[in-house]
Amino acid sequence: MLCARAVFRFLSSLLIAGCVASAHAVPLPEAFTNALKQAGIPLDHVAVVVQPLDADAPLLSCNAGAALNPASVMKLVTSYAALNQLGPGYVWTTDVWADGTIADGVLNGNLVIKGHGDPGLTLEQMWLLQRELRARGIRHIHGNLVLDASYFDVPPTDPGAFDGEPLALYNATPGALVANFNATTLHLKPDGQQVMIVPDIALPGVALTSQLVLDDGTACNDWKDAITPAVPEADRNAVVLSGRYPRGCGEQAVSLNLFEPAATFDLIFRGLWAEAGGTLTGTTVAGTAPASEPLLRFSSEPLAAALVRLNKYSNNLMARNLFLTLGAEAYGAPATLDKGARAVREVLTQRGIATRKLVLENGAGLSRIERISAGALTQLLRAAYRSPLFAEFESALPIVAGDGTLKRRFNGSVLAGHAHLKTGTLRDVSALAGYVDTASGQRVSFVMLVNHANASRSEAAQRALLEWVAAGKYPDRGEQRDDVR
Repeated sequence: MLCARAVFRFLSSLLIAGCVASAHAVPLPEAFTNALKQAGIPLDHVAVVVQPLDADAPLLSCNAGAALNPASVMKLVTSYAALNQLGPGYVWTTDVWADGTIADGVLNGNLVIKGHGDPGLTLEQMWLLQRELRARGIRHIHGNLVLDASYFDVPPTDPGAFDGEPLALYNATPGALVANFNATTLHLKPDGQQVMIVPDIALPGVALTSQLVLDDGTACNDWKDAITPAVPEADRNAVVLSGRYPRGCGEQAVSLNLFEPAATFDLIFRGLWAEAGGTLTGTTVAGTAPASEPLLRFSSEPLAAALVRLNKYSNNLMARNLFLTLGAEAYGAPATLDKGARAVREVLTQRGIATRKLVLENGAGLSRIERISAGALTQLLRAAYRSPLFAEFESALPIVAGDGTLKRRFNGSVLAGHAHLKTGTLRDVSALAGYVDTASGQRVSFVMLVNHANASRSEAAQRALLEWVAAGKYPDRGEQRDDVR
């Protein structure tokens, strides 16, 4: 045991020494290292690369070659690969067939829908899809709703396997047919001494039970943490909400990942169809779409627009669907995770970005095993900057103290409005990567990855380093290069 500890201390000292030695005569800012010490985060658990975009070598480089978990910063990799492989104007399609005759507004037969992984079928898009069907003469369906989700071949997964939160939206599993990010929205309304649950869209066949207790003496703070949603194993079509709900909250809404994607798609389709006065008499079944031309080929928003929602709000489902789409487009349907990983690696390799230490699972960063080095991320950021698609790539990233996941980060800092950065957060992981504009007008690529039990306490260190970069007052440095293979 003593020998093992000695070896660990020796290796750790080498990592720290390597960090200092590779910093090109520019020491790590004291405010940064002090903030790490105060947070209890050793330097050998941190990787940093800061490089002006007009420079040939990093300004700062610490553990640049270490393979670390980037959390949602991995979405940058998937997004870059998608822009290069698919192009910013790429659209997904959802195809619809009328398997029967249409007369006087009635389809006498089945309505068949095949999805191709559109991750942006919001309620508004679903309404537009149905509007197109009504424009083609269908208002009532005397038959079944047949759903074909075969474009994706993904093994069944437990949405709670990652962290024990199966109903959390960030754990929604990918699907070839998925609506509204697989979210079911429930409105909570105090009524007398009880709390009513009213779904955003009618949920036929789903029983909603409120066991919420109204609390008159509690302020409306962290109310979501005080309620517990559950789908009983004995009845998968039942939803129970329990816990305490402050009366002062008034009406609030909570969105949950309650059902698998095809089931949520079915509920939303039926609910919106009924709201518009349509009827659908049959049941919903899984099936295979005809080989003929569809009655309707409904197109998504373009990829460039989808990336804004994906990255600014770190949407895991969108990233996972995009990752699978890359595989299907590169190697043919059905889409698989292996094909997605191969497609991403191919794009990066073609553009000279190191992949030796890259580990891909789902392309979203919602993973305990995904890995990439800070050096490789820097290569990607610089390749994107030199690309004609840079405007689309950068505009999808959150703006510090402005929007997305950074709307409330670093408020009051000189950084506000002067950096586009992708965030990444998991238990034991905190990451940032993107671009910073300095006070002198220089543009700098920035990567900081923290893998440590105290990673959640690293924000002060992130801020210190970012503000140092934004100030742009750097000492002279050498022009050595890091090996990030």
